[in-house]
Amino acid sequence: MTATEATERVGPPSRAARPHPIRDTVIRRSLIGILTLVLVSILVFAATQVLPGNAASAVLLNTATPARLHALEAQLGLNRPAPAQYWAWLTGVLHGNFGKSLANGQPVGTLVGGRIVNSLVLVVLAGVIGTLIGVGLGVLAAARRDSVFDHVLSVTALAVTALPEFVVAVVLVIFFAAVVFHWFPAVSVFVPGTAPWSNPRELVLPVATLIIVIVPYVFRMMRASMIDALESDYVQMAQLKGVPRWRVLFLHALPNAIAPTIQVIGLSFLYLAGGVVVVEYIFNYPGLGQALVNAVSDRDIPQIQAIVLVLAAFYIFVNILTDVISLAVSPRRRLPRS
Repeated sequence: MTATEATERVGPPSRAARPHPIRDTVIRRSLIGILTLVLVSILVFAATQVLPGNAASAVLLNTATPARLHALEAQLGLNRPAPAQYWAWLTGVLHGNFGKSLANGQPVGTLVGGRIVNSLVLVVLAGVIGTLIGVGLGVLAAARRDSVFDHVLSVTALAVTALPEFVVAVVLVIFFAAVVFHWFPAVSVFVPGTAPWSNPRELVLPVATLIIVIVPYVFRMMRASMIDALESDYVQMAQLKGVPRWRVLFLHALPNAIAPTIQVIGLSFLYLAGGVVVVEYIFNYPGLGQALVNAVSDRDIPQIQAIVLVLAAFYIFVNILTDVISLAVSPRRRLPRS
């Protein structure tokens, strides 16, 4: 039997046997993500162990005596070896139990659960609105390249990029809440148990702060990608054929320019997950950022670990989602290869 006959008898590889970029990426990145979460939990626990003091001293404060400290440490399990404390916490997490807060004794899942929703509302609103604004301005600037409009947007974006979140937040509070106008509240305080969207006025300034921070990055990448696409051969051919300008922009250039921008959009969402800590602290917003600051000051190790794990899981999820979307919008990369 010749090699050709053997190949014909075996036939082409089955669809399931062929590598699929999207499926393989999700599986590989998910496994790496699980390992990353374990390493993050170990690092966070080790970092809290080397800090001076412990949760018992943070709870007792000025009333701490050696006897009371020893009793409270025994009650909270802080007198056990660090590996035993970590293993007890990790096995609880695997069973859906994040433990109890060392500061007030309440379940960590109850304390963190509502704050996850509050922070997620900020991140999603700021990310979606900021993405639409950044992409739209990038397309317009590229379409009017080297015009006054393009130069003004580019210089403004570069200037805003140099501003940290707390500076943007303070400026917005001065102009729209405290000194110039009194349109919105300077702090975002919700009644416990109420949803963030039931208080839209309290969301305006925190969301606006995050939008202003991320729009320049999306705008600059979208503008650069659109300029490259508009200078390509297929766009020039469409223009020579007399295709209307709006069709060239939105049907020819934009679909090919959006793939590099998706990576920046994903990075912007990851940036929001970290920037939300500062913004929530400034506006007294009851989210994960404020809870993390309070937990660190109280040396509440279970709550710190739970919040950091949630943020790490969000980072991993957004990275995987960004890679999948980038593959999905790139036909040459998303199709299985034989």
